[in-house]
Amino acid sequence: MQDNLQSGVGIATRARLRSVSRVVSSIQTLEGGGFLVRRPFPTRTLDNFDPFLLLDEMGPMEVAPGEAKGAPAHPHRGFETVTYLLAGRMQHKDSAGNAGKLGPGDVQWMTAGAGVVHDEMPDDQFQRQGGRMHGFQLWVNLPRQDKMMKPRYQEVSSSSLPVAHSADGLVEVKVIAGQALGARAVIDTRTPISYLHFTVAPGGVVVQPVPENYNAFAYVFAGAGQFGVDQRAGAAGQMLAFERDGDAVRIANAAQGTESLSVLLLAGVPLGEPIARYGPFVMNTRAEIKQAIDDFRAGRMGQID
Repeated sequence: MQDNLQSGVGIATRARLRSVSRVVSSIQTLEGGGFLVRRPFPTRTLDNFDPFLLLDEMGPMEVAPGEAKGAPAHPHRGFETVTYLLAGRMQHKDSAGNAGKLGPGDVQWMTAGAGVVHDEMPDDQFQRQGGRMHGFQLWVNLPRQDKMMKPRYQEVSSSSLPVAHSADGLVEVKVIAGQALGARAVIDTRTPISYLHFTVAPGGVVVQPVPENYNAFAYVFAGAGQFGVDQRAGAAGQMLAFERDGDAVRIANAAQGTESLSVLLLAGVPLGEPIARYGPFVMNTRAEIKQAIDDFRAGRMGQID
């Protein structure tokens, strides 16, 4: 650890930079109705990153007319799903009567809680015309006391998503959860979480405060950069997990770089609770998983009309 001046913000402050504990390369796998994703976790080598359960990068891919895939009706209980779309168009509906659409830059934060049956598919126009599809789905665990809460949705359009820039103009951040560069999220989370999308031009540096009790990782999806006090290299498709040995994370793009670095920075207070998971259900015990399966099969999570 060492003291460093914070870069990329209006006021320089002293920060203890975290080091990188490990670099994880994502795997490629099929999800939903057969669409390809890059997944840093869960895998055989990394089951979860408390409080986060899964991160999938969907695409980027060019989809021919009539060939777009989605995730037909499926249940969820005990956690939250966060869909962040960069390109393409999706539509959704659920067993509680909710329905909506997502376009480029939009975010849907769904708290499944006690359970819903959910359908996520490319919207009708995108299905007819095809095009570029790219986005992310993140699963966030719920603490024991919230696992059976009433389901809820928070949907934020691209135009309503807070955006900020560094004083030198080399760093942009879109704030999905938490705060960065003076911008604060409009989404309410059940536990303290940061979800930040940084775009760092060549020569850009940002030092993002992250409380020492948060677990934190960066996921690179375009370009390459240097991370942490040790300036570990990270490239597209890689996750960099940080030690809890400081109160800030440093992200940089080399001055000689030829393209911008695009990276998600995710951090949250670990729950430290037992995790029992089976497909779309995440609870604390196997008995609760069995109950979730029984409730779904008996129709107690409803059905999509």
